[in-house]
Amino acid sequence: MTSFEELVEIFASIRSCDRMRALFEELFTPKEIETLALRWQLLKDLHAGRPQRWIASRHKISLCKITRGSKVLKNKSSIVRQVLDKKYSDK
Repeated sequence: MTSFEELVEIFASIRSCDRMRALFEELFTPKEIETLALRWQLLKDLHAGRPQRWIASRHKISLCKITRGSKVLKNKSSIVRQVLDKKYSDK
């Protein structure tokens, strides 16, 4: 088992938000957490239909990062898309 696979198993086993937050704070630097949160925000903005240039300007990030997120969301089998659809759909 690779270290990545081991981390995935550990993340999947944690059921408490407080414990997951504590694990993230122990594993990642504040900047890494900020970067991860920004990536999630741009995915939410794309999912909500906001224009890429608006997202780039608002969050001061490159269009390349946004384009990558856009490609992820265009994939109908994307886990990110499924999570966002479930969390933010009106259904």
